[in-house]
Amino acid sequence: MKKELRQLVIHCTATPEGREVSSADIRAWHTAPASEGGRGWKQVGYTDMFHLDGSVERLVENNEDAWVDGWEITNGAKGYNAVSRHIVYVGGCDKKMKPKDTRTQAQRDALKAYVLDFHRRHPKVRIVGHCDLAAKACPSFNVAAWLKEIGINQ
Repeated sequence: MKKELRQLVIHCTATPEGREVSSADIRAWHTAPASEGGRGWKQVGYTDMFHLDGSVERLVENNEDAWVDGWEITNGAKGYNAVSRHIVYVGGCDKKMKPKDTRTQAQRDALKAYVLDFHRRHPKVRIVGHCDLAAKACPSFNVAAWLKEIGINQ
C-alpha cells in the first residue's frame, strides 16, 4: 500500500569524522540479528548514503515519485518510515564520539545538490533532521538553518 511522501529526513551515521562507512557496514548494523550486534531490522534505515568523497550510494531502490511504496520503506525514524525518505551522510561525531557537523566539503556539495533537486521535484515535502522527529542529536547540524542558507524556505 502506497502512502504520500511527506518528509525527507537527513541523518548522520554517528561515526567519527574522517572514518568512511560502507553500505555493508550499514546493512550489518541495521539488519543483522541483535545477537550479532545488529538491530534485526528487515531493511536498512536509509535510501541514499553520502560518502566522505561526496559520492552518493543508493542503498534501497526508489522510483523517485511522490509516494512511498512498501518496498521503498526504510527504517530511519520510528513512526515516520511509511511517509518518509531517509538519507544519511557518513560522520556526525568528533573523535570522542560527541555530536559534530563533520560533513566534508564534498559531502556538503553533494547533499546540497541532492536536496535542491529533491525539493524542486517535491516542493510540498518537508525536509527535516532526524532530531526534529526524535530526541537525538542526529544529523549533528541545524537542518532548518542550512535549508535557508541554500535557498529553501519551508
